[in-house]
Amino acid sequence: MALKRLMDLCAAAGGLAVLSPFLLVLAALIKLTSPGPVVFKQPRPGKGAKIFDIYKFRTMREAKDKRGRPLPDGQRMTGVGNFMRKLSLDEIPELWNVLKGDMSLIGPRPLLVQYLDRYSPEEARRHETKPGITGWAQVNGRNAITWEQKFAYDIWYVDHWSLRLDIKILFLTVNKVLRSEGISQPGHATMEEFQGHRREP
Repeated sequence: MALKRLMDLCAAAGGLAVLSPFLLVLAALIKLTSPGPVVFKQPRPGKGAKIFDIYKFRTMREAKDKRGRPLPDGQRMTGVGNFMRKLSLDEIPELWNVLKGDMSLIGPRPLLVQYLDRYSPEEARRHETKPGITGWAQVNGRNAITWEQKFAYDIWYVDHWSLRLDIKILFLTVNKVLRSEGISQPGHATMEEFQGHRREP
């Protein structure tokens, strides 16, 4: 785990340093094409379900309906946001989360806080390790697979983690990003909401 943390620190620091000019260009495009902040911040559960703020480039407009509810993701997605999502460029600010120690390069993706009470005990095991920018579920379908499949991949990763597996996932992630595979589920801009599998006794 010490080697995993060292790999995270080196990759995150190096990535932010090398990509900084490109990040400034993306930030300018976001600001010039739609109102709102450049970086989107949202609470997410990490290791042990501890809550932290995740950072991403904003890909959607802050548009709401007449009742004050956010419009569907597909209607709020900006042109620049759609481009960034195809290449996963909106995820780059998460390197700051990796530097802080909230996340790792590789691990189960951190989901929404409201999902915590919807997990079965087995699904909740995804929080036994740090969440990642990419992971085993991402290279095996990302958002195009079902929630059941996603959680099965996450738990498999928790049980079979190794540095060799992490390196394999990194290479597979590059391939997936270049192919723009698994970005969304059919009929959704990202992925449908997880409704949960827990049942009251």
